[in-house]
Amino acid sequence: ILYPGANVSDNGGYSGLKTLSLRGMGSPHTAIYIDGVRVGNVQSGQADLGFLGLVSFSSAAIDYAQNSASFLTTRPSFAGKRRIGGKAGLLAGSFGTWLPSGRIDWKISDRVTLSANAEGIISKGNFSYADGLVRENNDISQFMGGVDLFGSIAGGDYHAKAWYNGSDRGTPGSTSWPSDDRQRDRNAAAQALLRKQFTGLYHLTASAKFAWDDICYTSSWGDSRYSQTEAQLNSTHRFKVCRWLDLSLTADIYWDALYSTSYNQQRLGTTGAAAAAFHIKRFKADVALQYDGVFDRGHNPRNCLSPSLDIRYAVFEGFDIVGFARRAYRVPTFNELYYVGYGNPDLKPEDALLTDIGIDWRKAFGKWKVKAKADGFCNLLKNKITSAPSPEDPNIWQPYNIGKVRSAGADIMAGVDWSGAGWLASFSVRYGYQDAIDKTPDSSTYGQQTAYVARHSLSLNASAGIKGWYAQTVWNLRAGRRDCTGEMPDWNTLDLNLGKSFDLGRAGAIALRLALKNITDCRYELSSGYPMPGFNVIGGAEYKF
Repeated sequence: ILYPGANVSDNGGYSGLKTLSLRGMGSPHTAIYIDGVRVGNVQSGQADLGFLGLVSFSSAAIDYAQNSASFLTTRPSFAGKRRIGGKAGLLAGSFGTWLPSGRIDWKISDRVTLSANAEGIISKGNFSYADGLVRENNDISQFMGGVDLFGSIAGGDYHAKAWYNGSDRGTPGSTSWPSDDRQRDRNAAAQALLRKQFTGLYHLTASAKFAWDDICYTSSWGDSRYSQTEAQLNSTHRFKVCRWLDLSLTADIYWDALYSTSYNQQRLGTTGAAAAAFHIKRFKADVALQYDGVFDRGHNPRNCLSPSLDIRYAVFEGFDIVGFARRAYRVPTFNELYYVGYGNPDLKPEDALLTDIGIDWRKAFGKWKVKAKADGFCNLLKNKITSAPSPEDPNIWQPYNIGKVRSAGADIMAGVDWSGAGWLASFSVRYGYQDAIDKTPDSSTYGQQTAYVARHSLSLNASAGIKGWYAQTVWNLRAGRRDCTGEMPDWNTLDLNLGKSFDLGRAGAIALRLALKNITDCRYELSSGYPMPGFNVIGGAEYKF
């Protein structure tokens, strides 16, 4: 991933769990949003990015201040008088992998557009990770599909969405403790988002969601099943008080019910926030106070107030000073607290103070566009929740609190874009340094880097395109990582993406793609005992109409 402070955890192969975390905060503490509505799954406590059908999304945004990532779907556009559009594609490659996908867009009227998408993953999944050793039981069969309805109303718009994920896959375990276990996932959700400007002074954003998740594990140790039902109601009310002051009130409520073969639990949560946004000449500031309440059945409630401050000052055109400070509070998930053989009922909520200050510069010089951004941050965490493989069985990860953690560092990004004579070219470099030190007195890891947080993250990205041809190369480096047993090897990967588009006029366009991943065949692990694939290839074609 190209953001220096962002980390994707991957257990290897298409069937492996894939999660996102920001600046060492942990994946359960990183909120994932789909078109403005938060993804929730209290069974695992973290959103598996492998469940998201990426063919429907047009962009993604990371917000370090809110410790969140948002995946967004843009309303389709139609050229001329066309009312039907879409695309269909097929990719195939290493490890017996096939990736079909399709999308169709229909302009029902000038105000209403309907979009439907579907994609699949079929992979044998097995790959060699060392001389004579093969990662087995890594197969997957997965289907993801969804429908989006976009509409315009007087003074606003709405977006209704429904999607489904179904997969059957192996869970190979760690290389030390291989497994023949199987996992079956069924996930469905429906949500709606409304935005409306009632007057020049008042704007409403409201959303609702209902979701159902069902996960079944088949194991030689015994089968288990988890079924979760989730409901959300969210609203934000914005008031334009005057030219330089906006006020907003947010009220959210959610309910989760989890039923499993080992335990049942329900959780009711509420969030309320009041915020003020100031914009006085070159200075912008957002001040907020948020209340979070979590109420688990049969347990004491957990409440907190979280203040936050975001500022931006324009020193001159194109050069800004930015900063933020906020409290981040996270209650342990159900599994972290109660799951038999895994949960820790003595876990305490994770409490953190996040601070950041930086500069943001951008400038255009004719055909050149240059941008640079540098941020220094310091996060103070109390009772940080982390997990590590248990010494008795590395397949079982157990959660625990780290009393105090100080995470300080810097993120630096710089890039240049050039266009001219039909060419488009860009180059960017992103570097992140993070010193995430255990500061718990009398801890056995006092003064050491916390597990799985890279001290150094470096990404180089170069791309160029002309007359439908496109080439991109990405080099990633991660160094200075530890796990619960000690230092982990550094690793780096080199990827190359090639493509060519053919314009067929009124008949549409065809795009050919080829991706060469991990060209140097680096044998590495993001989590100990869970190897990532070496050199692999994926390629195919996509037809747009």
